[in-house]
Amino acid sequence: MDSVNRADGAGGAAFAPAPVGDEDTVEEAPRRPGRAAAWGAGLLLAGVSAVLGFRIADSDGFTPVPQVLAFLPWLLVPAGAGLLMAVLGRWRLGMLWGVVVLGLVAWYMEPYGNTDAPRGDAVAELRVLTSNVEFGNGTQGLIGAARKERPDLLFVEECDHACATLLRTELPRADYPYRAAVDAAAADAAEGSVILAKVPLKRADGLDATLGMPGAVADVQGHPVRIQLAHPMPPMPRQVGLWRSELGKLREYAAAGGGRSTIIAGDFNATQDHAAFRAVLDAGVRDTARLAGTPRAPSWPAAAPAPLGAQIDHVLATPDFAARDARFLEIGHTDHRALAITLILHEPTRTT
Repeated sequence: MDSVNRADGAGGAAFAPAPVGDEDTVEEAPRRPGRAAAWGAGLLLAGVSAVLGFRIADSDGFTPVPQVLAFLPWLLVPAGAGLLMAVLGRWRLGMLWGVVVLGLVAWYMEPYGNTDAPRGDAVAELRVLTSNVEFGNGTQGLIGAARKERPDLLFVEECDHACATLLRTELPRADYPYRAAVDAAAADAAEGSVILAKVPLKRADGLDATLGMPGAVADVQGHPVRIQLAHPMPPMPRQVGLWRSELGKLREYAAAGGGRSTIIAGDFNATQDHAAFRAVLDAGVRDTARLAGTPRAPSWPAAAPAPLGAQIDHVLATPDFAARDARFLEIGHTDHRALAITLILHEPTRTT
C-alpha cells in the first residue's frame, strides 16, 4: 500500500511547511515620498497668493491684508520656502505655482510711479525733515538731527505739549520764526503735530482728521508752495476703514492742487504696496525718497535692523520738484526713523 500522502490528492489535506520567519502580517500601504512637504508648500503658497490677489486687484482688503501688505517684499521668504518644499515633495504643479508667486512678489517690489526729471530751470532748494517722535519721546533726538540737517521745513508728528515747548526753547525763533500746529489734547499726545519753517508761511486750512494734520502755504523765494503734514490713523484691525478714509483726504488734497507746487510730508502709516497710498501718488505727487534713490529704505519700526521694516514715512512732492540726499536717521526714543531730504524746485515750463 502506498503510504505516502499526496498533497494534491482528492482526500489529501497536507500543508506545505511555511518558511522560517514568515508570519501572517498586514502590509501598510507605501507612503508617498514628500507628501508632508507638498502639503506645507500648498499652505505657504496659498497664503502668499491670497495677499497677492488683493495687490493684483489694487485693493487693500481687510485685516490682516493691509497689515501684511506693509511688508510685501518679505513675502519672498514664505514664497521661496513654498517653492523649496514643492521641489522636495516632487510636486510639479507646486513648483510652477511657486515660480509664479515668486515672480509676482518680485514684480510688485519695483518702485511705483514715474521719475521723470522736471523740465524747467531750478529756482530754489529746500531741506525737509519729517519725524514721528512717538508721543514726544524722541523730541531731544529730533532737535539734535535738526541742528545737524538744518532743514528749511520741519514736520513733527505726535508732538505733545512738552515736545512743542522744547522745540520753541531749543530751536530758536530766529532760526524758525514760522509755525503751523495742531496742539495735542491732554488725553492724547499723539494728536499734536507741528510744522516749523525758516521760510514765510501763510495760514491755510489743514485736514480734519483724528490726529493733527496742519497745513500752510510757504513762500519759497517768491514761489508759493502748498505744504501739508500727513498723519492718518494706522490700519489697526478695527480701523482699516478710518485709515483708508484719512488717506483719501490726503489724496483729495493732492488732487486739489491744480498743478500748484505741493509738498506733503509725515507719517503716512502706509507704503507703496497699499492701494490707498498709491491713490495719493496718482493724484499728482511723487515719492521723493524714490527720486533720491532710496525707495524701500525702512522707516518703521526703528528697532528692526535694516533692511527689515517698512517705509511708512514719506515726503511727497509735485513733479516740479527734484530730490537728492535722502537720509533715514536714527534719533532714538521713537519707533520711527526720521527722513531728511533736499528738494529742488523747478520753474514750470511755459508753452506759447
